[in-house]
Amino acid sequence: MAAHFGRRLRKGAATTAVAAAAVAALSASQAPVAAGDEPDRPTTAGAATSVPEGDANAGANATGNSPYYTDLPPLKSPAPSASPSVGTPVTRAEGEAGIPATVLDAYRKAAAELRSAKPGCNLPWQLLAAIGNVESGQARGGQVDADGTTLRRILGPQLDGNGFALIPDTDNGAYDGNSDYDQAVGPMQFIPSTWAWAGRDGNGDGKKDPNNVYDAALAAGHYLCRNDWDLSREGDLHSAILSYNNSQDYLNLVLNWMEYYRKGSHSVPDGSGGLPGHRSDEDPTTSPRPSHPPTTKPDPKPHKPADGGGKDGGGKDGDHNGGGEHGGNGGSGTPTPEPPKPPVPPTTPPTPTDLVDHLRDAGTRQLTAMAGDAFTERIGTRAETKVGKSVAKVRVRFTITGDTDATFAGGETVATVATDDKGVALAPALQAGEKTGDFKVTAAVVGRTLKGVDYTATVTARAADLLARTSDTPLTCTPGGEFADRVQVKATYKGAVADGVAATATLVTSALDATENSEGPFFKDADGKAVRTLTGLRTDAKGLLTLPKLYADTTTGTFLLRITTTGGATLNVELKVAAATSAPELPLPSPSASS
Repeated sequence: MAAHFGRRLRKGAATTAVAAAAVAALSASQAPVAAGDEPDRPTTAGAATSVPEGDANAGANATGNSPYYTDLPPLKSPAPSASPSVGTPVTRAEGEAGIPATVLDAYRKAAAELRSAKPGCNLPWQLLAAIGNVESGQARGGQVDADGTTLRRILGPQLDGNGFALIPDTDNGAYDGNSDYDQAVGPMQFIPSTWAWAGRDGNGDGKKDPNNVYDAALAAGHYLCRNDWDLSREGDLHSAILSYNNSQDYLNLVLNWMEYYRKGSHSVPDGSGGLPGHRSDEDPTTSPRPSHPPTTKPDPKPHKPADGGGKDGGGKDGDHNGGGEHGGNGGSGTPTPEPPKPPVPPTTPPTPTDLVDHLRDAGTRQLTAMAGDAFTERIGTRAETKVGKSVAKVRVRFTITGDTDATFAGGETVATVATDDKGVALAPALQAGEKTGDFKVTAAVVGRTLKGVDYTATVTARAADLLARTSDTPLTCTPGGEFADRVQVKATYKGAVADGVAATATLVTSALDATENSEGPFFKDADGKAVRTLTGLRTDAKGLLTLPKLYADTTTGTFLLRITTTGGATLNVELKVAAATSAPELPLPSPSASS
């Protein structure tokens, strides 16, 4: 079946060329305006390479601007239909609309998870399918096993700066088998340096494998949904696609395939999908990959003068050994011409990233926040040359590591920010999770192996500095009875509601003795036994803490209930146990005078 698709696609090449002209014209009218170029990346001839204005992450693309398949979809999209049966002729449009079953399942599952994890992103599975087709031909026509892992590794060319971006090895060859330079890996063509932070486990096997279509599709979905992008908005959609591969032609191509799949697609058996036939590094409409200058050898025979002799020739017509005023070889004839020198490749000016010698902290103060709160201090890192001069427009990647659930605003653990004109990259605000303790944020230059700058941040437990009863009703009880009112307090911290704060309630011996009392009021545990200390309490979303019902034994007197919280808030609540007072006896009526 795969061979059948391949023959059919080759026969349709002429049709594709016609379709390309029409669709390209349509795409050009819809393309966003270019806002900037990456100087260390090749651009497509006749089209601008766009970086949306204000998008600090646009340059940190997923693929390292690796080559991609340039085949355009047919002009006519098929209506959704069942998968063609074996032996049944299919139109080219129907064939190209077919997506291998496992690959299609991975796209749909990734989009479904993103609808839950990031509902504001509005990621369509057709966008993942479009990128998967352009990057790898849907994992080489669905050449995957039952778990979604490619049967053989899909690799892009090494990114050695020879026609592509220059990305020295970042994974010691772990993903791409190349310990010199990075290569794009897997069905969604992630470079190792991007996969290191963007990778996801999409099939629940406990691994993040760029060669697995479930993992790669989910990673691509999260990658496209970062920066709070809403992909139902055209501007955000374009920014997301350009951040995947920074090329105007790439953007137009992905948009066309996405629209094509939206108009109709169906599942085909794994391994039976067709593979596109044209790549951006081979297509004549794109910039050719630079070749090494040819080695030119001198002609062993001297060249004949055009005029057959004369002042510089000194001999008869055709005589190359005659003397002359400027004759060579000891004046015995025309000099042997020197071999032409190889062309000198133009010197590429250094990029801002090339100028960076080191990073240093830009005045970041102590990073501390309570669980669930936003950090008020932000991390600032400055990129500098060897002599300490700041460097602007350098991409700095901030990565959170450690046993914590802290994130940057937006829920990501990695953020890439370009340095400003003072050379400073200001990381997004940190958001503390519920886990307390220390975690680390590392700042590193994207595309370089320079030593990074580490920052330690601390998440402390939620705290309260004040407790107060919500009622002033006295709490009283008779011996052996139960208190009619339950104790309720409100916790605050610096005047604000202190929610989720841990608390302890203990019936203490006295105001000066915090040991647990052995008599007087008590709580009951699940078995109905008396307990006088409660731990594991926590205030609710409104900062309220309502204690269980209190009971009294036969001891009378005044007792203290002490409530304490993380952060040092303490409140003593008075409890009274007293026998009920009997009603006074009324005097007997005196006998009437008439009786």
